[in-house]
Amino acid sequence: MIKVERVMHSDRPRDEIVAYMADFSHAEQWDPGTITCRPVSANALVEVGAEWLNISSFRGRRTELRYELTRMSDDRLTFVGHNKTATSTDDLHFEPRSGGTRITYRAHVEFHGIARLATPVLKREFERLGDEVSEQLPAALRQALGPSAPGPQQF
Repeated sequence: MIKVERVMHSDRPRDEIVAYMADFSHAEQWDPGTITCRPVSANALVEVGAEWLNISSFRGRRTELRYELTRMSDDRLTFVGHNKTATSTDDLHFEPRSGGTRITYRAHVEFHGIARLATPVLKREFERLGDEVSEQLPAALRQALGPSAPGPQQF
């Protein structure tokens, strides 16, 4: 299994970030590998059990995973994606911090069958993707949610 973890900070309040991140179709903006991510059902609500079809590019190949929102709370979101080659879990934790929110992003990828043999070789590539997420996610939040209102000035 490949495990990647990154910690980021946003100046936006936790509830705004969780509401944005709960709609996994926004992965198009913050996940560097995602090409498209669409809800499986046209009238799907963003709640536990909601599903998205994610098409990504990885090492020059397109791959399709069906993701499900398996956990949703004020401080945590978990999405689990499946296809015949892999199971991918994106687990996000949100902690209020002075001036915003601390975001902990954990990705776990478990390859199935013969694809498991590639796990050691692909670890480095997933670490690189984790680095890109840590840059793109805060930028996507700023663009989608806007800059935080300035706090009171201190003299």
